Amino acid sequence: MITRFAPSPTGPLHLGHAYSALLAHDRARAVGGKFLLRIDDLDQSRARPHWEDQIYDDLTWLGVRWDGPVRRQSDHFQDYTAVLARLRDRGLTFECRCSRRDIEAAANAPQEGQPDFGPDGRIYPGTCRALHLGLSDATCTRLNMQQACLTGLPARFEETGPTHHGAHTLMAQDMTNTIGDVVLSRRDMAASYHLSVVVDDFDSGVTDVIRGEDLFEATRIHVLLQSLLGMPTPRYHHHGLIRDEAGKRLAKRDDARAISKFREDGLSSADIRALVGL
Repeated sequence: MITRFAPSPTGPLHLGHAYSALLAHDRARAVGGKFLLRIDDLDQSRARPHWEDQIYDDLTWLGVRWDGPVRRQSDHFQDYTAVLARLRDRGLTFECRCSRRDIEAAANAPQEGQPDFGPDGRIYPGTCRALHLGLSDATCTRLNMQQACLTGLPARFEETGPTHHGAHTLMAQDMTNTIGDVVLSRRDMAASYHLSVVVDDFDSGVTDVIRGEDLFEATRIHVLLQSLLGMPTPRYHHHGLIRDEAGKRLAKRDDARAISKFREDGLSSADIRALVGL
């Protein structure tokens, strides 16, 4: 088993991060596997060196030990660009110049039972799909979901988490109606989250992806990309989220829940384990 923890250096680690890191770490160690650390610094406009240093410090204090060198996304932009070129050469992408405002204005009322939003935000209405724009005219590259489903399905994945436990099969109509043409890269960013994590997990040999249940719906995007690229699909385990007393999901802006704050207040790593139910 090879698991990983992949925080972004854009703010302090909180209790939710601690739970996810400890769970992935403990599951790998329990079977003699490996636990990897990746720094998801794809968005260089928000990543900060001091937050990255804090990640290392907090994880070490929690008793989390990782195997091998830390992988940093900013060192692998060329890898993402090469994979995107493979998809583009196969006619599975198209260039798009729509802004978020354009998408809002163009989006029609959804059909009965079809949502406005999917795991990649508002479902793209297809404005640029048939325009055959060049790279110089585009602000982003999108996956042509209809073509991708024709090429990449059937595909399925195994979920071991408590909420969605079992085998899941990707369905073309579901992918086109509830996800749509997702962004794979932007003019100012080498790859989207969806493309980069697929490449990262494959390159690192990750066998089990352990992360929050808020990312469960995005897993369908990742599994489809794995199928298109001939990459093995790992097992997925989407765990429950750590929430505050009001039931609100913790976020990086919740500095009061930061691991560093608990440390300053004199709590031990064992106390943190108890707080998150481990």
